[in-house]
Amino acid sequence: MRWLKHLFAPSARRLFPAATLQRITAAIAASELRHTGEICFAVDAALPMRAIMAGTTARDRANETFARLGVWDTRANNGVLLYLLLADHRIEIVADRGFDGLVSDAQWRGACQLVEERLRAGEPEAAVLAGIEALSDIIAAHFPDDPDTVDHDELPNVPHIL
Repeated sequence: MRWLKHLFAPSARRLFPAATLQRITAAIAASELRHTGEICFAVDAALPMRAIMAGTTARDRANETFARLGVWDTRANNGVLLYLLLADHRIEIVADRGFDGLVSDAQWRGACQLVEERLRAGEPEAAVLAGIEALSDIIAAHFPDDPDTVDHDELPNVPHIL
């Protein structure tokens, strides 16, 4: 009965109104001043019925979104996607290959847990902001800002409601 959860999923626009999306955009922009990585945030209220019937998981959808938004397309291969699938109560982080061997699964899970805690408390904005901060800490540890180099904002900071 997974399709029922998707049919009656909460509205992403209701949980993330325009003012919240602006604050998330600002948080991403501010966090990227600390490192040379790129953070993207995307949220799906639910999957399309054809995806549910095909057995698409939240991880599958996150990987598709990572590719579709071009998060992989950075010079240093250091883009990270924070993805929420509201219907399945899933948080996924997809990181580009520049993080391979640098960041453990436990570190990524720690960032997910921060998001999950705030979502359970009914604080979607605080959840995403906590996730952005945690991801920024991880990225800054491996790709710190270099004041001697011009860092270009390679991806839009605006959240994606899918």
